[in-house]
Amino acid sequence: MLVLKEIDTGYGRAQVLRGFSLEVRAGEILCLLGRNGAGKTTAMKAIMGLLPLWSGDVVIDGTSVGRLPAHKVPLQGIGYVPQGRRLFAELSVAQNLEIGLRARGSGPEVLDEVLALFPRLRERYRQRAETLSGGEQQMLATARALCLRPKALLLDEPTEGLQPSMIEAIRQVIVQMRAQGVAVLLVEQRVDAVLSVADRVAFIENGRGGEVLDAEVLRADHALVERYVGV
Repeated sequence: MLVLKEIDTGYGRAQVLRGFSLEVRAGEILCLLGRNGAGKTTAMKAIMGLLPLWSGDVVIDGTSVGRLPAHKVPLQGIGYVPQGRRLFAELSVAQNLEIGLRARGSGPEVLDEVLALFPRLRERYRQRAETLSGGEQQMLATARALCLRPKALLLDEPTEGLQPSMIEAIRQVIVQMRAQGVAVLLVEQRVDAVLSVADRVAFIENGRGGEVLDAEVLRADHALVERYVGV
């Protein structure tokens, strides 16, 4: 389980998250929804140690990671696929995946499992990341995170700008991670796509946590979504 406890953080003197709390259970997909600027990406960065916590804590399976430097957070089993992918563009697919494998000392069997999820990457294995299509780059970013054998997987706008076939491929992998007991935290602007895979949805507004609802409730009453994300 991934737990955020009363987190305060921001950029410089500008506070973004204010007492923000959240729980993502093992084997569930929890989607974090909110308007632009509500604090969704900031929450992701806070979990990964990319923003220092002013107060509060982040806990994964009972272990506090809230004060760890960013390079040590993945060692605790938290994989992160940031918005924009952040690949090593001049390195090959193989080299990008090797970086993910080394982060937690994963063996070749993990690489085989990841490539089985993304057969397209096996075909592109020796190509530089910058030569891949947008969808293939998203696959690579996700695969690199899965090389950690994560207990929790964070995905920030994973389907942004992708064609439908690539969106479905990413969706299927996320669902498979849930089946393997991974706690999945998903930030996504495409509300309908979110509701099709989510178990629960948590809302964030002005850096504060809002309601947390079962996804089936929101599928039945879309007006509840509009209350938090509508313009």
